[in-house]
Amino acid sequence: MATSSRRDEIQRGSIQGPAAGRKFFGGLAAVVGALALVEITSGIIQGFYTPILTDIARRFEVHDADVNWLEAAQFMFAALAVPILAKLGDLYGHRLVLLVTTAVVAGASFTMALAPGFLTFLVGWTLQGAYVVWLPLEVALIYLAARETAKLSDAAHEVPALTRRATGFLVAALELGVIGGALTAGALAEVLSLSVILLIPAVAVATCFFVVLLMVPKDPAHGRAKTNIDVTGVVLLSLSLGTFMAGLVLVRSVGFSNPWPWSLVAVALLIAVPFVRHERRHPEPIIDVDMLKDRTMWPIQLVAGLFGVSILGAQAPLSTFARTDPAAVGYGVGLSAAQVSYAIGIYVVALLVGALLYAPVARWRTPRLALIGASALVAIGFLLFLPFHENLIQLVGNMVIIGLGSGALVAALPAAAAAAAPQSRTGMATGLINTSKTIGGAISSAVFGVALLQGVTKVGVEAGQTAAPLSGYLTVWALCGITAACCAVLLLLVPKQAFTAVSAR
Repeated sequence: MATSSRRDEIQRGSIQGPAAGRKFFGGLAAVVGALALVEITSGIIQGFYTPILTDIARRFEVHDADVNWLEAAQFMFAALAVPILAKLGDLYGHRLVLLVTTAVVAGASFTMALAPGFLTFLVGWTLQGAYVVWLPLEVALIYLAARETAKLSDAAHEVPALTRRATGFLVAALELGVIGGALTAGALAEVLSLSVILLIPAVAVATCFFVVLLMVPKDPAHGRAKTNIDVTGVVLLSLSLGTFMAGLVLVRSVGFSNPWPWSLVAVALLIAVPFVRHERRHPEPIIDVDMLKDRTMWPIQLVAGLFGVSILGAQAPLSTFARTDPAAVGYGVGLSAAQVSYAIGIYVVALLVGALLYAPVARWRTPRLALIGASALVAIGFLLFLPFHENLIQLVGNMVIIGLGSGALVAALPAAAAAAAPQSRTGMATGLINTSKTIGGAISSAVFGVALLQGVTKVGVEAGQTAAPLSGYLTVWALCGITAACCAVLLLLVPKQAFTAVSAR
């Protein structure tokens, strides 16, 4: 009976066995494979819409800069939802939360496809942001399963490395999905109606729901706190983040000089004070403030926020710049939707390569040095846009450099957070990486939206002049380069051997 039980556990991927996949994933190959299918779907969502953002803007008769507010709305929702969902994963099971959020994203995707107007589309787009929690939940599932494996094989030192390899593989799967989504959308934009095209990611997510239901095993339940969600913490966090995001929305409407946006930001910071006090007293907080004070944790979370500026906030400006006709306005590359999808495909291949290279580079040097190098690549790539943005070769060359660094960071940050966190806070730590990233993306989308509207008049928009000014794009690239350089500097503060061992807490 014991042998049969152990065989069943090995087949489910919950402990290490001698089957194929042990070399790379420590017997967790089945789990990693199923989660890779989820990440392919996530990639489809993330890559599919970028080549057709201009078409979406034209369909709903909105300005190019307003596309940034689609992303800002999704970032706002994700920033509010991810810490709560990640904590629910720690309390009630990461697989259960993964399943529920997949259903939410499927419903939102169908809403977008069938939307009769911009407001309905915006609601669907916003709720679709729940996919942001998928990777943190998956990393938590893998990390906890790897710790269970380590207890049986006395190989605790291998857990961080196994998690890095598995996370790199998941991010590579994500980027494959991005490539497939971008190429599909770009190719079909010329032959199908936008309504039909938007059904494709909806069907993909619906299929993903059944993949999670049937193929992803339950995560280990022992050691999970038997308590209810911290409702007071949820309310205070939602009020603080919601007020902060509302301030960002007002920035676009009334400008930086108006005091109202900054008043809302100040209110958000004031609400954060009782939130922090409450969280420090609660046995199962939404955000463990004491955990964040750890010298290996706070820099990695801050880096995630700064990284969000470029990986999330710069996507729409890059797409609209590539589509801008230089013959009409004197700048841009003048690509079609299909050509933009090819450029994005090359960029995503670079992301994929960067994600796969992170684990071996971290093993060759250290995770800390690999993170510093990745941040430097992102900074160099964006700063190169300032002098070099006149043709397709320059555009793609810069994007490849950015992609190599960004791919490594996407794979590295959640794995690093998991390694630095206590076992009962794994989902929280990995979820906070995405929360920090989405907050950075939301802030940058608001700022970039204002920058891209500078010099644009209402009369010009009504006359059909929807292109953003070149100065706005230069501002976007400069800010992305500077924030990435700040990431590299911050990582110098992390202990040299950080993220190489399992947390003892």
